[in-house]
Amino acid sequence: MSNKVIIIGGGIIGLSSAYYLHQLGWDITILDKGQLDDNCSFGNAGMIVPSHFVPLAAPGMVQQGIRWMFDSKSPFYVRPSFNMDLISWGLKFLKSANKKHVEQSAIPLRDLSLLSKQLYLDLAKQDHFNFDLHDNGILMLYKTAKTGEEELHMAEKARSLGLDAIPLTAAECQTLQPNIKLDVLGAVHYRCDAHLTPGSLMAQLIKYLETAGVKIHRDNEVIKIEKQGNKITKVHSATQEWDAGQVIIAGGSWSPEIAKLVGINLPLMPGKGYSFMFDEPAKRMHIPSLLMEARVSVTPMGDQIRFGGTMEIGPINHKINTNRVKGIAESIPRYFPDFKPALPPEEKTWHGFRPCSPDGLPYIGRVNKFSNLTIATGHGMMGLSLGPATGKLVSELLSETAMSMPVEAFAAGRY
Repeated sequence: MSNKVIIIGGGIIGLSSAYYLHQLGWDITILDKGQLDDNCSFGNAGMIVPSHFVPLAAPGMVQQGIRWMFDSKSPFYVRPSFNMDLISWGLKFLKSANKKHVEQSAIPLRDLSLLSKQLYLDLAKQDHFNFDLHDNGILMLYKTAKTGEEELHMAEKARSLGLDAIPLTAAECQTLQPNIKLDVLGAVHYRCDAHLTPGSLMAQLIKYLETAGVKIHRDNEVIKIEKQGNKITKVHSATQEWDAGQVIIAGGSWSPEIAKLVGINLPLMPGKGYSFMFDEPAKRMHIPSLLMEARVSVTPMGDQIRFGGTMEIGPINHKINTNRVKGIAESIPRYFPDFKPALPPEEKTWHGFRPCSPDGLPYIGRVNKFSNLTIATGHGMMGLSLGPATGKLVSELLSETAMSMPVEAFAAGRY
């Protein structure tokens, strides 16, 4: 078997796959349509979240999503469109949003997250890596009794899965972060979670891989893939072509377009999210938070804080929806009265596209149609969190070595 592999996509999933394949001696080429500095892996909340064992496709999400549809500042929005991919995705989402699916997904998602967290802890000990990994959990802050009841129920479920989740009163929250004024009813502290600085991680991974001899071709969008029988033979950009050994599609929200080049339908829609930075030189915050009613993430990164949120499902477009960003900014002082971030100008507002599968589970695995094709995408809001585990599993699949965990729940051909 050839030990050459082409990875299409240079986000956290593609880079993590390259990292673990390199450990096993593979000859790796990464192709990316951009400069590697503008993908979803850079602007996200930097959270590692074993706490997120409930997929996006959950029963409550349908009713809540319908209510949010009519609020231009809401955290979740499906852009109305006669796009057939969106309609097909939506029907599959509705079919998956049931209690049975949530229950079946909990253990695979938990195990994938815990594997990823351990791999991050291991990576942080390696030379050349210092991406500000902090293993001090995440606070799920809530302001209303209704949300509190939901969060306490979720914490109970988390503990039944062996996760470290502790309910806190408002006073206990304040004790944990004494230098910031809080206006909350309570929280759940998921001590199993962690956070890091995404930009540092990505830059260090890229430098490590290039130094190790991994060939990274920037500005090389894949436009054609040749195949013969059940084998992919060549991959083309506008200016170059490469002989294919193994091929991995890890193109994030662009993965369906790549899959179509080989006649594969990959149900996946982009979920646009926004983030912006807020200067906080006093470094008063050291535990990240999720503001549960607002669905906003708050992550300390050095002498700044990153605020992020919204999930806008629809075809890729680069228009900044100011009302969505305003919704994030306005929610912050309701939980943290000391923080009053101004609405950032468009040039200071980051946006990216999370690759969302209809059932809320990633695609990790081979497809029956081709003997040398693996798909690794569809991680939604958890791409950074699940990157190392996905990369490790991909390396094991290609090398035909023992798997760190089962991947059947994430089957790439399940649709």
